[in-house]
Order: sequence, then C-alpha cells, then structure tokens
Amino acid sequence: MADAEAVVTELGPQSGAFLIGLVLNRRGVTRALATKWIDEINYVVPATDSFGRANQGVSTKEALADAQEIAALVRAAGRKFSVTIAVAFGCPYEGEVEDSRLAEVVEGIATVAPDELALADTIGCAVPADVRRRIRKAAAIWTEPLRLHFHDTRRAGIGNVDTALENGIRTFDSSAGGIGGCPFAPGAAGNVATEDILWMLERTGMATSAPIDAARVTEIGKGTCRELGCETRSAIGRAGAFPMAV
Repeated sequence: MADAEAVVTELGPQSGAFLIGLVLNRRGVTRALATKWIDEINYVVPATDSFGRANQGVSTKEALADAQEIAALVRAAGRKFSVTIAVAFGCPYEGEVEDSRLAEVVEGIATVAPDELALADTIGCAVPADVRRRIRKAAAIWTEPLRLHFHDTRRAGIGNVDTALENGIRTFDSSAGGIGGCPFAPGAAGNVATEDILWMLERTGMATSAPIDAARVTEIGKGTCRELGCETRSAIGRAGAFPMAV
C-alpha cells in the first residue's frame, strides 16, 4: 500500500465513483483522510487473534478498542465509516471460527455503530450452509445494512453469493477478473469476479442498483489480468456468457 495515495489521486478526479479506502490501523486512516477523494473509510477487525497479528499487528480485542478512536476520526472528517470482519468464516492459522466467536466480534462492533458491517470470507473456505447460518447469527445482533465479501479460492464463491441473496443481502465485494488476494491468507484466490455475479443476476432476473455493462467489466478484467501477468479467474472471462451472442 506504499503508493496508495498516488493511485487514489490518479483515480479520484476522473472516476465519478464512490471511493472506499481500506485501512488496517490509525496511520492508514490518517493517510486516507489526507486525500480528498476517499468517501468512506473501511476498517478491518480480525475475527481471530492470529490473523490479526499477522495482518495488522493487533489482536481482535485491540482492533475493537482502536475502532472507537478510528470511528471518531472518520466522523469528524465527515466521511462514512464501515467495518469488515476478516476471516469471519475460517482462519488460515486457527482453522474453524465458531459462530459464538463471530457473535462476540459483531457485538463489539455494534458498540461503534458503523454505517455498514461486512463479513469477509478472507480465505475462501465458506460454503452456502455457513453463509446462511452466519448471516442469521449476525442479523440477530446487527440490524443495519450487512455486506458480504467472498473469495473464490475453493470455487464456492458464486454459490455463496446466491445463498446470501436468498437471505436478504444486497451488497457484495467483487473484482473484475476475480483479481485480489491477501499476503497473510496463504493460497487465497481473489474475490468473486464481478462479471460472474452480473451474469448470474441477469439470468436470475435481478437488476443491479445502477446499470453495469457486464461485457465491459469482463474486458476490463481480462486487460487487468494481462497487465498483472496472470490468467483471468472469471468463469465468464474464460468461457463467455450464455447464450452466446449471435
């Protein structure tokens, strides 16, 4: 993230988009707020101590304590504040994350009252049954908007999105070409591909809140992957949409 400011400065004036800055600590917040283009600060709280120490140098308890100060800084700057619970479905260091542990973390975050809460399957280990159960567990505590963040490491990502949709979730993190990952989540693939979600929504008869050109997103994903020197992880990027254009 050393050149994050340069990326934001390049994108901000021309994107016309609502930009969210992901931060891991107070220093990240200060850097993000120093740019005038970031509209929302998204702070990461790890569901396990081991991942928290590897990813951002704090335990879950310490991250929750820092969230109070970070929320105050963000609100004083007039920006939106959201929280993502990392490894909410499973941890690369501690294995299974129990529902009771997730509930504890959600309860801690609820005291900060962010504008939005996200559950992240950081290593891509969730299956639909996990998604269904944990949405209900979180919703019993958290009554505000909930977002889901799936990685497609074990090819369950698109099924997890569908299950979340059936359980009332309407906001998801995704990436063109399925790019992404985490250096502290060994073996984790990128996010579920945006174009794959768009194709599924279209076939299901569901519309996005604003029109999105799925074919254009597919081409952007392919181009980005070429720049990164990797193959697209998107199923639509590899196989094409159906029905094929005639």
